[in-house]
Amino acid sequence: MKTIFGILILAGLYARAELPSYDAELTTFAYPYDVKFLEFEGQQQKLKMAYMDVTPAKPNGQTVMLLHGKNFSGFYWEPTIRLLTDKGYRVVVPDQIGFGKSTKPSSYQFSFHGLAENTKRWLDHLQIGKVAVVGHSMGGMLAARFARMYPEATTKLVLVNPIGLEDLRGPVPYTGLTKAYEQELKTTAESIREYQKQAYYAGEWKPEYEALIGAASGWTRHKDYPKVAWNAALTSEMVYTQPVIQEFPLIKVRTLLIIGLRDRTAPGRHTADPKVAATLGDYPKLGRAAARAIPKAKLVELKGVGHVPQLESFPEYAKALTDFLAL
Repeated sequence: MKTIFGILILAGLYARAELPSYDAELTTFAYPYDVKFLEFEGQQQKLKMAYMDVTPAKPNGQTVMLLHGKNFSGFYWEPTIRLLTDKGYRVVVPDQIGFGKSTKPSSYQFSFHGLAENTKRWLDHLQIGKVAVVGHSMGGMLAARFARMYPEATTKLVLVNPIGLEDLRGPVPYTGLTKAYEQELKTTAESIREYQKQAYYAGEWKPEYEALIGAASGWTRHKDYPKVAWNAALTSEMVYTQPVIQEFPLIKVRTLLIIGLRDRTAPGRHTADPKVAATLGDYPKLGRAAARAIPKAKLVELKGVGHVPQLESFPEYAKALTDFLAL
């Protein structure tokens, strides 16, 4: 006869066994819309770039491109995709190389220039000449770089709580790839949840936030995780070593900054001197400075909102986004 203690142990083992795990390219992880792939050669290797291309029932003739953040991939844009397609926009959403369902190379020179070039190649493949570019978090850095490199292809630029509003190379010590990789290997589902809980949501965790960490959590339980961790380390170095803030005055297109004022995200803050760390990620200050630096910028501030306005404050975010795109 099994003891209650034994039954609880078996139940715990069963529950852990039921937790999903995902390979490096999220093969079994469901996205909200059909996923296609662009296959191409880059940096002397074959690469696959995953993407969603969602067409509206009543097209208005305009296309919006959504660029994901570093701790996310294309799937988390689902509410924004529905919002925009309902208003007639074609919406295209890539997973950048190293992210989501796209290739995780064992060797790759990550740069915002290179990712922007990949993105333009993909848009050319889709025969899309012009897009409104929306970037969140790290995707905001890439969106700014894309707008600088391809102003003729960019109709409007929207930066949603972008990182890169300050140059962290001075206040944040350089970690180095070896140490960064070692840190990534220690990541667990629990540490992902705790980081986002504190960094994004001011210590509050809601059930709807869980869906945003499902893919990343599943990665940590799969034998492919070292490959994912290596790409995460490489892209962390890209964020640190390649600031875009210096080029804000050169952005030519009309730009909207949507800034959640509670956000204090600052990559690498934990490695900085505590007094310096306390000054980093001041989004109210940084957002206003960015709006002054970008020639044709409009700033929308969302009070009491953190790093992910499209989840925390969707109605206000949606109004700001759609009003701007309709101009």
